[in-house]
This record gives sequence, structure tokens and C-alpha cells, in this order.
Amino acid sequence: MQIVAEGIVSKSEPGTSRATLTFPTVAALSNGTTIATYRTGSSKDCDDNAIEFSLSEDQGDTWGDPFRPFDSSTTIRGKRGTIAICYLTEYEPARLLAAMMWIDRESYPGQGLFNSETEGCLPMAILLTESTDFGRTWTPFWEAPMPEEIGPPSLTNPILVMKDGSLGMSIESNKTYHDTSKWYQRAVLFHSSDGGRTWGQPVDSGFDPTGRIYNWDQRAGVGPDGRVAAYLWTYDTETQTYLNIHRRISEDAGRTWSAAEDLGFTDQPSHPAMLEDGRVVFAWVDRFGSGSIRARLAAAIDAPFGSDSELVIYEQADSAAGNEDAAGALGLSMWSYGLPYTEALPNGDVLVVYYAGSESAMDVRYARIRVPE
Repeated sequence: MQIVAEGIVSKSEPGTSRATLTFPTVAALSNGTTIATYRTGSSKDCDDNAIEFSLSEDQGDTWGDPFRPFDSSTTIRGKRGTIAICYLTEYEPARLLAAMMWIDRESYPGQGLFNSETEGCLPMAILLTESTDFGRTWTPFWEAPMPEEIGPPSLTNPILVMKDGSLGMSIESNKTYHDTSKWYQRAVLFHSSDGGRTWGQPVDSGFDPTGRIYNWDQRAGVGPDGRVAAYLWTYDTETQTYLNIHRRISEDAGRTWSAAEDLGFTDQPSHPAMLEDGRVVFAWVDRFGSGSIRARLAAAIDAPFGSDSELVIYEQADSAAGNEDAAGALGLSMWSYGLPYTEALPNGDVLVVYYAGSESAMDVRYARIRVPE
């Protein structure tokens, strides 16, 4: 694989509410348009964040001016909050489903998203909206209700379109803000058979019943044969170390899963790019080793990601590689690069978007990868 183009999707504006641009995603639509979404904010954890879109008509080589398709402040259940993440899925030609994670900014004013003393989160909700014109206009939001045992839900992936026609929604559980009990964190998948209007019961896709291992940031994709691959960022709470990324495969639209497979490299996974021929391009963040974002290619959805295909997408010289992060994910506010997201393009290339910069200014950047035939 080789990088054939790279640049900036959207430039940050230090000292403003656009100083940090994070949580980038990208969707290649059937009309040839590519939409990048990302979160803006004065910092990585703030109450002035909003969602912006940028469009490309040339498969990511150039990007239009950013715009905000949704109100930055939204009231849910009588509480004011902001949208922190937005994923897009084209589940039928021209029909897009946007899944968003909303954060309550009123119940605990001035508090950060994560309570470092309890490992609890601010109240959150999952919002959905639909477009029938490639994202030009959107319906009013509706909320996806969550079972009580999920707690404040983290959205970790775009809505999946399964081979059987159902939709799959990847959610990570959390504790409520002041809950001091032991955290039994889990990654789950919900299914919908009516276009996301209603959802069934959660299916575990990453869970350690002892509570020792956390399964964070589940990223998943559906291959051309209908099988689903989920990639999980794993953390050992006893040793306070990041374990290697684990992969699970489902052959029944995410209703049952294979045993976790160690991929041999560690840290935070990307959304996978599923190519039409069944190959997979996968990126990840290697913070504590090389201080970089890298990608590899697998010959099939369940094949190994060979080291001979490895490609360096981004390196940061002052990345604090080798340092310990005893707080685990709670310490992620210190990082000024990460969250790669990969997407297959119509011409066979793969687009990777990620954020990078400095503590006071983080841009959304891209790299377009040429995959050998």
C-alpha cells in the first residue's frame, strides 16, 4: 500500500470554539460525494462543541468549506446538551441515517464528560435523523432508547447495514456520573428491522464478566459476503496496560460472535475499510510504541493483517511514546492526534481521516491510500 495524496479536511482556529477538531468520520456516497463529519470545540472536552460537515466531489483530494447541518445545542428530555459524535450510513441510494451521541451539559454544569473519581459519565443519549437527498436536508431527531443496564451510552460506529436487511448499532456501556460501584464495561450491538425507528435488546460483542478487561471503541464493518468484523481496544485494569487489539467475527449479522482474536498490535482501532473483493484495510493508533497512526491490509475479513503491508500514516515526534497512562481512557484528553477512520472509495482507494496537531490546535487531516491489486 502507498499514500497517493494527503492534506487537511478542515483547519482549526486556535483560541475559538473551532480550536480542536476531533472525532472525524467519512462516508463515500453512491452519487460520488464524500462527506466528512467531525466535532468542533474550544477543547477536547467542552460544552461548546458542534458537528460540522465538509464535502468532497473528487474522492477526498479537495474539500469544501465546513458547515453545520444541525443545531449545536439540542434539548433532550428537558436538558440542554450538545452533539459530540456523528456517523453517517447510506443504507439505500440517497437515503442517509445519521447516528449521533448527545451529551447532557445541564445536569452537572461545568463538569467534564468523564468523572475520574468514579469512572462514571455525564448523561448521554443516542439521536438519529434521516435524509432522503444525500444529506442536504434532515428529519427531526428521534432518540434510540437504551436499557437501564447500558447506562450513559457511547456511540462507537456508524449504523451497520446487515446482509439480512437489518441495521446494527454499536454501543459501549458506561456508569452514571456518581456511581462508585465496580464498572463492568461492555460493548454491545442493537438490531433494528424498521430503519432505526425501534431497536431490539443488546447483544454482547465484547464483555469480560469479571470486569477486569475493558472493551473500548468497538469499530465494525460488514464484508461483501455478509460477515461482520468487530475490532476492540482492550485495557487490563489490574496491570493498567493496553492489550493488543482484538477481533471478533459474526456470521449471523452480529447476533453471535466468535472468540476474541489477538491481532498482534496494540492501542486504538479504526473503523475498517471493507473492499469489494473481500480485503480489509485497517488503521490504528500506536501511542505508546512508535507514536504514530498506521494501517495494514488483510486478504479477507478473518485473515491476518500482515506486517509486510504496514503503512505509516502519521507520526508525532513529541507523542509521549513509552509513557504510562495509569488513568487508561480517562487520560485521553492529553493526546493531540488519533481516532483514524477508514473508508473504501469507489475507485478502489481507501481514505483515512484522523485528527492531529497540538494541544491548542487540532486539525482534521486525510490520507488516500492506493491498495495493490
